[in-house]
Amino acid sequence: MNLYQSILLGILQGLTEFIPISSSGHLVIIPYLLNWQIPIEDAFIFDVLVQVATLLAVFVYFWNDLRSILQALLAGTLEGKPFSTPLARLGWYIILATIPAGVIGLAAKEVIEKAFDSPFTSALFLLATAGLLLVAEMAGKRNRALEQISWKDALWIGFCQALAIFPGISRSGSTIVGGMTRNFDRTSATRFSFLTSVPIMLAAGFLAAVDLAGQPDLSHKLSIYWPGFLTAATTGYLAIRWLLGYLSRHPLYIFSLYCTALALLTLAIYYF
Repeated sequence: MNLYQSILLGILQGLTEFIPISSSGHLVIIPYLLNWQIPIEDAFIFDVLVQVATLLAVFVYFWNDLRSILQALLAGTLEGKPFSTPLARLGWYIILATIPAGVIGLAAKEVIEKAFDSPFTSALFLLATAGLLLVAEMAGKRNRALEQISWKDALWIGFCQALAIFPGISRSGSTIVGGMTRNFDRTSATRFSFLTSVPIMLAAGFLAAVDLAGQPDLSHKLSIYWPGFLTAATTGYLAIRWLLGYLSRHPLYIFSLYCTALALLTLAIYYF
């Protein structure tokens, strides 16, 4: 990977991490379409690192929310009443929604890494994302707010998030779909999706740091990865702001159409 590729892929990651069109799928498909020969080990580590960069965007945008949730969690735990307030309950539900993806991700780590070397597989999963977005719009009643979330909702959203361990399945898309199929409105489902990204991205970033520490040419790779990290964080913040405003007024159909078009284009090039 060179500096130009790092910056372009960082921008791409920031734009697609929160918009429900699969950042991981784009990081597999776009280099394939541009005929970039990036080693699978580098691609996988870079993918996780730029996901951590977009985590910074979540911290910046939702800083007040995250701080209030953490304070409520600590206060409730120290008082022996961990579910006594709505914010404390929300904090525990965010943790609960993280568990399925974490367990499945660790168990299937080698399989997941191989999928990052397959544009064909990513295209198929991108079609799955398109289908999930359609299901959410057709099945969800959108009559619940985030304050009404229960542990059953959180666990269901967590299992939906676990689908996104494979490139092509959008993490934001799958969790938004999970929320909307539990009848949350689009904005509430999207906010919970972004908040739920915090623990899973922190865990993924830690694993990437462990993998990166074992690289023989670490200083050289960091000099290339760092610009991609910065561009991913910046564009990720802008994407959060835009998407929350957009989904308060518009459905998910345009994202489903985009995923379908990119997947079909990739499959056509792959075969012909």
